[in-house]
Amino acid sequence: MRRLALSAAFLFLLPLTSAAHAEPHPTPPPKATVQWIDRNTLAWPKNLGTPGHPHRLVHDTGTFTLTQQPGGLTPAQRAKFPHLAAYDAFQVAAADRSRVPDALRGRVAAVTDDITTSVQIPGVLDDLYAASAPRAELGPVFRRGRPTLSVWAPTARRVDLELDGRTVSMRRDAASGVWSVTGPREWAGKPYRYAVTVWAPTVQKVVTNLVTDPYSTALTTDSARSLVTDLADPALAPPGWRDLRKPRAVPLRDAQIQELHIRDFSVADRTSAHPGEYLAFTDRASAGMRHLKSLADAGTSYVHLLPAFDFATAPERRADQATPACDLAALPADSERQQECVGRTAARDAYNWGYDPLHYTVPEGSYASDPEGPRRTLEFRQMVQGLAGAGLRTVMDVVYNHTAASGQDPRSVLDRIVPGYYQRLLDDGSVANSSCCANTAPEHAMMGKLVVDSVVTWARAYKVDGFRFDLMGHHPKANILAVRKALDALTVAKDGVDGKAVILYGEGWNFGEAADDARFVQATQKNMAGTGIATFSDRARDAVRGGGPFDADPRVQGFASGLYTDPNGATPGTPDEQRSRLLHAQDLIKVGLTGNLAAYRFTDSTGRGVRGSDVDYNGSPAGYAAAPGDALAYVDAHDNESLYDALAYKLPQRTTAADRARMQVLAMATAALSQGPALSQAGTDLLRSKSLDRNSFDSGDWFNAIHWDCADGNGFGRGLPPAGDNAPKWPYARPLLADPALRPGCPATEAASAAYRDLLRIRTTEKAFSHTTSEGVQADLSFPLSGKDETPGVLTMRVNDLLVVLNATPERRTQHVTAVTGTPYALHPVQARGTDPVVKSASYDRDSGTFSVPGRTVAVFRRAG
Repeated sequence: MRRLALSAAFLFLLPLTSAAHAEPHPTPPPKATVQWIDRNTLAWPKNLGTPGHPHRLVHDTGTFTLTQQPGGLTPAQRAKFPHLAAYDAFQVAAADRSRVPDALRGRVAAVTDDITTSVQIPGVLDDLYAASAPRAELGPVFRRGRPTLSVWAPTARRVDLELDGRTVSMRRDAASGVWSVTGPREWAGKPYRYAVTVWAPTVQKVVTNLVTDPYSTALTTDSARSLVTDLADPALAPPGWRDLRKPRAVPLRDAQIQELHIRDFSVADRTSAHPGEYLAFTDRASAGMRHLKSLADAGTSYVHLLPAFDFATAPERRADQATPACDLAALPADSERQQECVGRTAARDAYNWGYDPLHYTVPEGSYASDPEGPRRTLEFRQMVQGLAGAGLRTVMDVVYNHTAASGQDPRSVLDRIVPGYYQRLLDDGSVANSSCCANTAPEHAMMGKLVVDSVVTWARAYKVDGFRFDLMGHHPKANILAVRKALDALTVAKDGVDGKAVILYGEGWNFGEAADDARFVQATQKNMAGTGIATFSDRARDAVRGGGPFDADPRVQGFASGLYTDPNGATPGTPDEQRSRLLHAQDLIKVGLTGNLAAYRFTDSTGRGVRGSDVDYNGSPAGYAAAPGDALAYVDAHDNESLYDALAYKLPQRTTAADRARMQVLAMATAALSQGPALSQAGTDLLRSKSLDRNSFDSGDWFNAIHWDCADGNGFGRGLPPAGDNAPKWPYARPLLADPALRPGCPATEAASAAYRDLLRIRTTEKAFSHTTSEGVQADLSFPLSGKDETPGVLTMRVNDLLVVLNATPERRTQHVTAVTGTPYALHPVQARGTDPVVKSASYDRDSGTFSVPGRTVAVFRRAG
């Protein structure tokens, strides 16, 4: 899980809030512990006040006297709000219920005895407005050239439109809580924002917030204003956009994905005419695009872009972007000075991963040649075209689980329009921030609607082919299924895209205030099984790399980093204990190779007959998938150390560059040759390093840029990584970064990339890796040597007419497979014709059924004849 630390240094990016028309009120305690869950009912903590004493709801226009509901919440209410199941329940009198909407447009406090607390209102807002508001078309909507602007603000006392220097009153619809206004054609292209007069509980007064449109379709520089923009305007469509032909849609179970940050891709590419921009993907002759094309030709089907929506942490004008004022290249490889220099400008430079959303449905301006206006829309579309021309479909990383800020912060958009609704609140009324920032609440109707509407817009208006949900486990499963349903309704004839071909996957981690389905059924790994929406699988990842992403000592070894078979002297445990851990890691990898299937039956390394769900992963079942495609395999991504850096920590320091490259390929093979989809961080096939940085979200171009030319190095030895997330590991990092032998040259880099592309060709041309059902995998895939006598460090998998041997040990190993004795096999033609001379020495003896594979090698044999 990514850790993101937002800095206060970029507050200048957005306009400050106006707080006009403030009305005095006694300031209650800051907590909001009572929750108004529907127009009739308040959930009241049992320990708040004296039972039997009067309970009241005080608001700006009067008081509601409350009556206790015997037995607490009803079964239906407990089902809808499981985290409130133990609360008492109090009812609003029937005569007062017609006044509830007006009461919600000001301060509301719950009072009993001498206790006063604020009140959480999302539940009652949904009860009042969810029947009508989700059907509203929000943001700019054009009909016959005339725009209507609409914003949901049910608790606002007044909403005005500030358009191009003038103020226009908006009309409120009582049933939906939507404010709207229709203007003439001349409004098109004009800047606007809303003046929302509303009670703000974080400052305990009425304020008038000047705020952009959460449904913006275009923005001015640095998100200062929204623009009245019609995404169907032909001027925003590059030539050929309407009839753009995409590469053939690849089903999720077969997807091979490259995860890529837009700026990383080209900022260090001397051959690119548009470094750091969307338009870099239109440079067909650039080194980066040539490499992506070579991966596409080998079988890569999707490029997954890290967040490309409007985010908070990069100045969008080139002139406003700071750069490090140091000669970074002249500093020693193990110096602290690079990260110090980069850190001084980090809050003002052009770099961030972008996991701090401002406007969910507008392209980020810092990647555009001109951030002022809708040119970013045109150029984003050109990027999609460029990727399609290279044979690649486009996936967007979307971050609906949190916002950059909440409350009256100038970076807060949603919470300044409907305070206390869009953010998920804890029991005391504070905003949950388990995601790293201000969590949103997609379980609330209008936040859930925003997620669906935004995804559909990206699919229809930008022809995005897939979506990766950041921290998807913080979403309700129902919300993600609603996204799937909305996409499935899109057709080429009606919408210009086949929505059923759009793929969905995400991080199904289970943690935070929603953990274990505490508030709703989450979109977690186990809950999403069988939905056709994949979740990242960390099981095999950790077994392959070794240890876990948060180990204090990064040297803990795994299958592909020498555990037991090539000890580094730092991994804990006796040789017998290390051997046992290695064999268990091999069981985890076997489960991963099946697609993480829960029901898959095999013999584990202890000789037990088990299912995938019986294999332990840190106290959880290793297997959780119902079918191939439920789990996404990977061994590295933007989070945590890159694969090369993890292996740098874990492999013995004496390991040669050639052998490091071979272990890199072997690790990647465990994902690429699994059932189901696989993802690789861009540049991993080129041994990409971030100089051991484990969390490079704000580490700048110096640590993050991809070096497509191997003569420029792979990024290793560019100084000690930033102290904020890496200082405790500096004692381990310093001697490695100072060792020139750990900077691979071109031979190792080119060999790794070529070997990986060979594996991609095998994966994407052999039907053996594309089973559609758990039953099919069970019937056709086996691990014939699994059991008590399994070879530590070697995995042998038989699938249909293929037999795969992954030999992670330093020495040649033989694998005697009795079941195939007499059956003709030969090294797969792709590897036999490939560039790796080592794998070509792999052999098979038909008479004994024995496969011989060199050390640090993955060999794929195919039945001959």
